[in-house]
Amino acid sequence: MHIAQKYRSVVASFRGPARSWNHAHCKAKTSPARLWPLLAVNFFMADMQSGIGPFVGVFLQLHGWTSGLIGTALTLGNIAGMLITTPIGGCIDTTNHKRVWVIVPGIAVVVASAVILMSQNFWAVALSQVATSIAGAAIVPAVTGITLGIVRQRGFNRQNGRNQAFNHAGNMVGAAASGYLGWQFGYVAVFVLAALFGVITIVSVLLIPPASIDHRAARGKEEDPDSQPSGFSVLVKHKPLLVLAVALAAFHLGNAAIVPLYGLAAVAGNHADGPSFVATTIVVAQAVMILASIAGMHAAERRNYWSVLLLSFLALPIRGALACSLSGWWRVLPVQILDGIGAGLQSVAVPGMVARSLNGTGRVNLGQGAVITVQGIGASLSPALGGWIAQWVGYGPAFLVLGGLGLLSVAFWIAFRSTVQKY
Repeated sequence: MHIAQKYRSVVASFRGPARSWNHAHCKAKTSPARLWPLLAVNFFMADMQSGIGPFVGVFLQLHGWTSGLIGTALTLGNIAGMLITTPIGGCIDTTNHKRVWVIVPGIAVVVASAVILMSQNFWAVALSQVATSIAGAAIVPAVTGITLGIVRQRGFNRQNGRNQAFNHAGNMVGAAASGYLGWQFGYVAVFVLAALFGVITIVSVLLIPPASIDHRAARGKEEDPDSQPSGFSVLVKHKPLLVLAVALAAFHLGNAAIVPLYGLAAVAGNHADGPSFVATTIVVAQAVMILASIAGMHAAERRNYWSVLLLSFLALPIRGALACSLSGWWRVLPVQILDGIGAGLQSVAVPGMVARSLNGTGRVNLGQGAVITVQGIGASLSPALGGWIAQWVGYGPAFLVLGGLGLLSVAFWIAFRSTVQKY
């Protein structure tokens, strides 16, 4: 009896650690209960993030605004978002309340969209765009930080690919529903849909358990958690980050205005109804982005982000040439397919490369914000540039100039290949 008890005690001593290890191993795996709310956030934030943003240009045009004035109002909003994104990224690195940075901006976007519907005064519209841009600047790095905090660096590429696929699907569903509702019931219905998506986004982010977010991993310090994060100087000392930001700035200087101008050109030429045509352009692009983001995720796992970003840059000059040369309503298909390829690949490659290159600095979200800021310089100037070119010499030349800027990104990216290719 004594021997049997001793045997059971020895066996228990071996089983105990094994059971503990298995428990810890299971806990280390990311629970699906944490990932589904995160995917839901990415799906529903897509329509909430922009509110009625994609429809603003056509909406204002129907109220007598010129393309140049529309571009100027949009540019003011983009500049505000550009200036605030980097500080917000730094704040997200240090805060343990990352979910709040999704909730508050979501409310702000809904309120800003309502302002546009109630008043078409220039400054009211401009201020609403400022609020929308600032809110959008917070949501993107916040969701990136939450994702990195849940899945860590090792799982980030794959989870970010899934996030982006859901985000593009949300954009596609939201745009299709907005186009139909706008056509049937007017722009008030588009706002109501954006508000509904906002509420669901807030509920979804609240379903993510706060304890599931490792805030040290979320800022890129999981390997050395006790060390202090790098200072803001990392932004100017980190050469790969600078190369990425400049290439993206040139790309977005050309890319950002093509979709709004495309909608204005179609409506001005009486080729299509405003809401439904804008929705069509978005649906086509977002459908392709779903596939492109998944393809980009797998390509990055096999190779690196350099080739993925090169392909995204090459899509812009081809897209600009097609927008200028093709005629008829059907030209929306090839033009927006190329938009989907470029944007879909970048949606995976840009956050992934920033997270990978800044790993260990503790400033991943600051870097995300800085890259968004610099590319926002290009995006903020794009509507004004494209709008005034279209007003002075026509839509065709505007598409050529905007598309040609993609060649600058290609040349710059190839010239500094040795600096960024390892990522």
